[in-house]
Amino acid sequence: ASTTGGRVSFSGLYLQQPIQEVYVENTYRMGPEPGCHFNASRTQQILQATLDSYLEGVCYSPDSCSQLCQMLADLVLSKLKDVNPPRYKLVCQVVVGQSGKQGISVASCSLMNPNTDNYTSAVFQNHSLFAVALVHCMYFE
Repeated sequence: ASTTGGRVSFSGLYLQQPIQEVYVENTYRMGPEPGCHFNASRTQQILQATLDSYLEGVCYSPDSCSQLCQMLADLVLSKLKDVNPPRYKLVCQVVVGQSGKQGISVASCSLMNPNTDNYTSAVFQNHSLFAVALVHCMYFE
C-alpha cells in the first residue's frame, strides 16, 4: 500500500515533504501604473444603479435593516470588482434608515493619499427608507 511520492521513515510513518518557499522580487512601485487609476464617476454610476434597482419598492423594517446594509455592501463590492483597477482596495459602507420628518447627516473620514486614493457616494430615497452608500478606493502596495 504505497502512496504517490511520499517518503517513509524507518517506523513506517510518512515524512512531510519540505515546503518550497517562493521568493518574489520587490516591484519598487510607489503608485499605480499610468491609466490604472480609480474611476470615481464610473463607480458612482454602478453604485447608484445598484441602490436604485435593489431598493425600489422596499419598505423600511428595523428588524432586517442590518442584514440589508450588509447585503448591499457585499453586492456593491462584488459589482465593483470587475471595474476595480489592480492594487486597489475597496471599502464600502452602507447606511439605511427610515424616511420621516427628521434630518440626518452621514459623514465619513479616512486617511487618503490625494494622488492615488478617492471615494464616491450615492443616495437613494423612497417613501419608506433612505440609503447612503460610500465607497473608498485606496491604492495598496
